[in-house]
Amino acid sequence: MSLSIVDSCVNCWACYDVCPSDAIYQSAPHFLIDAKKCTECEGDYAHPQCATICPIEEAILDAGGVAMNPPGSLTGIPPEKMAEAMLEFQSR
Repeated sequence: MSLSIVDSCVNCWACYDVCPSDAIYQSAPHFLIDAKKCTECEGDYAHPQCATICPIEEAILDAGGVAMNPPGSLTGIPPEKMAEAMLEFQSR
């Protein structure tokens, strides 16, 4: 059981200080999660803290490769509604 950070990470440091198991470390070109240390915050928090604070959607994945912070999770706007709005803005 471990989360992972993908290359869309922008090294903002938001996740680093909130990890209760100190599993997140800086590496080139982005932060990574030590699978041996990661507990997915079980026993400490209801949700993985790195995923709840990450400002980049789909940057943190669970062990199955599913985004912990999927599209729309930051804005609360479903991806299809966001696509419609962006098309409207671009047509102006």
